[in-house]
Amino acid sequence: MTRIIEHFEEISGQYDAAFVDLWGCMHNGLHALPDAVKAMQKYRAAGGAVVLVTNSPRPWDSVARQINGFGVPDDAWDAIATSGDSARAAMYRGIVGEKIWFMGESPRDDDFFKPLKIIDDPVNIQKVPLEEAEGIVCCGPFDPLADVDVNRPEFLYAKQKGLKLLCANPDIVVDRGDVREWCAGALAALYTEMGGESLYFGKPHPPIYDLARRRLAALNIAPSDPRIIGIGDGIGTDILGALQEDIDALFISGGLAASETKTDRQPEPHALTNYLQSQQMSATYTIGHLR
Repeated sequence: MTRIIEHFEEISGQYDAAFVDLWGCMHNGLHALPDAVKAMQKYRAAGGAVVLVTNSPRPWDSVARQINGFGVPDDAWDAIATSGDSARAAMYRGIVGEKIWFMGESPRDDDFFKPLKIIDDPVNIQKVPLEEAEGIVCCGPFDPLADVDVNRPEFLYAKQKGLKLLCANPDIVVDRGDVREWCAGALAALYTEMGGESLYFGKPHPPIYDLARRRLAALNIAPSDPRIIGIGDGIGTDILGALQEDIDALFISGGLAASETKTDRQPEPHALTNYLQSQQMSATYTIGHLR
C-alpha cells in the first residue's frame, strides 16, 4: 500500500540523497515545473543531495544546458546521471562493434558521439548504412510521432544479420507539453519482440544507478541505500528501477499516468490503487506532482 503525501518535505528528512527523474517531474519537455524546482532547492538547502537520473540519450553536460534553457536552475541539483552517458561508455568499449547504424534525430542527438575521455583505447565508431553495420545504436525514432511499426522491415533485416541494438533511452513514451512522443525504448521493445537482442543502460536497469552512485561519490557523499529515495513518474522505469535497487520510491502520479490515476492536484486513491495493481507495482509514497 502506497502512502499519499502532500509535500516532499514530509518525508525528505529520512533521506540523504534523491535520484530524481527529469521529464514529467522537473520539467514537461518545454519548461520547468516551478513547484518541483522549489522542492529540490529546499531539500538541498536542508542538506540533501539531488542527482538527476534521466533516460535522456544525451551526455550530462548537454542535459544541463537543456534544462537550464527550460528554467531548471543549477541550485536545484548537484549532479546528473544520464542513460546516454552509460550507453556511450558501452558503445566506445565496442559492445555493438565499430560500424553502427544510427537511429535518432540529427543534430539533436549528435552529442551522443562526442569523445569519452574516461575510456581507454575507445573503438573507432563509424556511422554506416544498415547493410554495412555490425550493430545498431538507437537514441530514438527518426520521427517520434510515427508508429514504431514503420521500423519492422529494417529490424527484420537487422535481426537476420544478428545485430545487437544498443538502446540509449529505455523510455517508451514522453509527453512534450501536451504531445506524446515515442522514445528509443519503444523501438528496442519492438526489436526484442521480433527476436532481436536489445541492450539497455537507463532506468530501470542497473548501469545508470551505478553511475548515479558514482556521481554521489564524486561529491564525497556515500549514503546507504535506505537513505536514498528514487522519484519519478515512470512506473516501469523510475519506480521499477527503485524497487530493483532496493531503495524507497516516490511515484509522481500526475505525469505519464495522470489519466489512469485521475490526478489533478492529487491522485484519486481508488484509481491509484487500481493502477498500481494493474501494473503489479508498488511505491513507498505517491504525490500528484513533485512539490
